[in-house]
Amino acid sequence: MHDIVKELGFLTLGTRLKRIGESLQTQTQELLADNGMDMPAAHFPLLAALDRLGSLGVSELSLAVGVSQPVVSRSLVGLEATGLVESQTADADRRVRRIRLSHQGRELVQHAKQAVWPVIEAAVAQACEPLKGSLLDQLAMLEAALEHTPLKRRATELAVGPTAPE
Repeated sequence: MHDIVKELGFLTLGTRLKRIGESLQTQTQELLADNGMDMPAAHFPLLAALDRLGSLGVSELSLAVGVSQPVVSRSLVGLEATGLVESQTADADRRVRRIRLSHQGRELVQHAKQAVWPVIEAAVAQACEPLKGSLLDQLAMLEAALEHTPLKRRATELAVGPTAPE
């Protein structure tokens, strides 16, 4: 079967980048679940922003992670329901909500920073190591690397050493 998106090159670059992003999100989700963090991988940039920047309004949080305010607002509903973030209305303007990590959220982020995020970062970096040449060639190499050796396997190999070839 032909991969039309690859064949069309720059014409479908956005679709291709989205496909790579979705693959990375899915594989990251597996690693998070393996480490007892059964929550959407997409929530972690929000938690990381709150950890680094402190209390933020929804619009500030949206800018910090580069996603739309409606996406951030939907994510915050889930994060508040699980007790990972807390929100307060601002005294100066009751329409503005300030979001911060809860105690449980701070503990989760601390655990993630120590035990999970470094593994994910190392696995993605390893998948990117062989990238050389044009952007389209690099995207093809990254896609192939993730298909051949998913992040979960890379993370395991980084922790215990490479396994025998299949």
